[in-house]
Amino acid sequence: MLSEKRSSMLHGVLLITLFSCAAFYIGDMDFVKSLSLSPMIVGIVLGMLYANSLRNNLPDTWVPGIQFCSKRVLRFGIILYGFRLTFQNVLDVGLPAILIDAIVVTLTICGGVLVGKLLKMDKDIALLASVGSGICGAAAVLGAESAIKAKPYKTAVAVSTVVIFGTLAMFVYPVLYRNGVFDLNPQQMGIYTGSTVHEVAHVVGAGNAMGPEVSNSAIIVKMIRVMMLVPVLLVISFFMMRAAMKSGEGSSRGKINMPWFAILFLVVIAFNSFDLLPAGLVDFINTFDTFLLTMAMTALGAETSIDKFRKAGFKPFVLAFILFIWLMGGGYCLAKYVVPMLG
Repeated sequence: MLSEKRSSMLHGVLLITLFSCAAFYIGDMDFVKSLSLSPMIVGIVLGMLYANSLRNNLPDTWVPGIQFCSKRVLRFGIILYGFRLTFQNVLDVGLPAILIDAIVVTLTICGGVLVGKLLKMDKDIALLASVGSGICGAAAVLGAESAIKAKPYKTAVAVSTVVIFGTLAMFVYPVLYRNGVFDLNPQQMGIYTGSTVHEVAHVVGAGNAMGPEVSNSAIIVKMIRVMMLVPVLLVISFFMMRAAMKSGEGSSRGKINMPWFAILFLVVIAFNSFDLLPAGLVDFINTFDTFLLTMAMTALGAETSIDKFRKAGFKPFVLAFILFIWLMGGGYCLAKYVVPMLG
């Protein structure tokens, strides 16, 4: 019986692995690269195509393997994401960038949750979309999903919103900067881009379009934003635990929601800061990690049908649009007026 269960789970894992391989292949195409769409985004699209076509023709016994990818593989992928970062990144950009990042992350998440309440939308989707907009797009949504135990379709909806507006920002920022609408020097523009554009891939794409002086600082500022995922997840877990205890569900739920993967993510960053591993090995780990996160995204997509998008409605996209306007306008003011004051 146990061997049959493991075999069924393996079928689901292999299915997601095949989809992820396809996502890597498609993500390597020049057209897809020009849009700065990562294999993770391609993976969730493939997963959603599967969910709305072939899903009903495959055995239900494969579902545990798909869920394994969306939960366990996801957490391992987030831990390994720490190999992209070092604490030296923080020192390279200085205090102004760190403070701007902290302000943007805090106001975006708190403001997004508040707007979600005003729109009377699903609390989980509002939180996931806000975390994704405030920190690092899809990876942040996945991290928050693991902390709050949201349903897969809610995660997919939130990811879709940050991908749409992150892609829009990637094209809009360079155009406005090149045409003088953004009256910022390269350092200010780098801080502005890194602290407000959604995905890491989008920051890379936008930065490259504006030149190396902007790109270098933008990427580092973005990496500091990624580091802020850890304290954000700890805060979310604390409030989840407190809410669970108030509702009489006991402390067990709070313990389950403790994001130990976020702590290990920070430990990996600390280890990587010592530069003990060869660059080639770190590159391999980062590629493998991207594949794991692609598997997780594909699995989430495979649990998301069009009917569930209809259930979520248009409000998540209204929230994401409001957050996009805030990031563009509020982030510009911070870069223009606050960064010079901080030196």
